[in-house]
Amino acid sequence: MPESRRATRPSRYRPVDAMKAARFTGIGTFMRLPNVADMADVDAAFIGIPFDTAVSYRIGGRFGPAAIREASRLLRPYNVEQDIEIFEHVSAVDAGDLAVIPGNVQASYGVIEEGLGSILDAGAIPLAIGGDHSITLGELRAIFRRHGPVGLIDFDSHTDTWDNYWGERYTHGTWCRRAIEEGLIDAARAVQLGIRGSLYGSEDRGGARALGLHLIPTEALLEQGVDEVLAEVLARVGKGPVFLSFDIDFVDPGFAPGTGTPEVGGPTSRDALRLVRGLRGLDLVGFDLVEVQPQYDHGEVTSLLAGTLLHEFLTLVALDRRDRRKRG
Repeated sequence: MPESRRATRPSRYRPVDAMKAARFTGIGTFMRLPNVADMADVDAAFIGIPFDTAVSYRIGGRFGPAAIREASRLLRPYNVEQDIEIFEHVSAVDAGDLAVIPGNVQASYGVIEEGLGSILDAGAIPLAIGGDHSITLGELRAIFRRHGPVGLIDFDSHTDTWDNYWGERYTHGTWCRRAIEEGLIDAARAVQLGIRGSLYGSEDRGGARALGLHLIPTEALLEQGVDEVLAEVLARVGKGPVFLSFDIDFVDPGFAPGTGTPEVGGPTSRDALRLVRGLRGLDLVGFDLVEVQPQYDHGEVTSLLAGTLLHEFLTLVALDRRDRRKRG
């Protein structure tokens, strides 16, 4: 459907009205959105990718999509900070989970490419819920088929640019290197925020930079502040399609303990939200939120933060739709 028509028609899909049905009722979908596989009249689709067997330490991300969906029951359609009622401008659904194959990352990549491909072919924007960070390579392969090489904004405490783990080249710690090698990412328009933690050697960050990535380590982020860092990110990615990937371990484990490779000394949940809100105006063509492991969570704080970040991602889509309509 042409963008002009998509921007002006009423949203077909929106969450169940909590004033008519209490938020703890019903089957667990993201924000209680309809579970819909047909992408007609859909602007954005949440899709679970519960794959977690390409990790280097803890497993458990396979349970992330379910936990985030349950926590998202609390979320409401109006975003106060961005002053927008999301579903007045975007028709969104929960498309369920992809049938990934545990222990087989290559076969799962095929499932991810096909699943996201159907969303993208319909002109909708995918918002993936992981799962470990290895899934991003499959997503980027699907994105590439529609948009070509894209810019990247990667919120993460790790660069994920190691060449291999134990001889395995496709893991949650190697996806970014593979994506650059495959030409899926335009490294000149790629930035990684929040990098920190101990390393195997001094060459680790140097290897990421040698691939063309722009790194904003946590210490620099905290010293510069959100506004200055946002200006740096926006200048880096510039014009053109951008993919946003958010590893929950970007956030300090005091605010997000439910993850597989936590690194202390990170940004707060408030910092994370402010950074995401500042990305308005970019041509964001896909999103993911990865590495939530609910078995290490406490009181759903990690899952609720993850759901809130996805809510902010969807808000960015709604703002883009509204701004396009205003421009005519």
